[in-house]
Amino acid sequence: MIRTQIQLTEHQAATLKRVAREHGVSMASVIRAAVDSVIDEADRQARVERAIAATGGFTGGGRDVARDHDRYLEDAHTA
Repeated sequence: MIRTQIQLTEHQAATLKRVAREHGVSMASVIRAAVDSVIDEADRQARVERAIAATGGFTGGGRDVARDHDRYLEDAHTA
């Protein structure tokens, strides 16, 4: 792990201590969990943005895919 220092407001420090005590963990553990949550949300948002950007970027050549998708899947799996 990398050691770092942060500055908290009095309210943040008091709340952090309370949360850590209630969960029986260290303040550092609570901070790491909070950082992980922010990173996970950023990663999730990036995946959503990539998916949105890809929407409509592919063509299947058929105009009836939405209506006949089951038939196309069956044909692909039996071929």
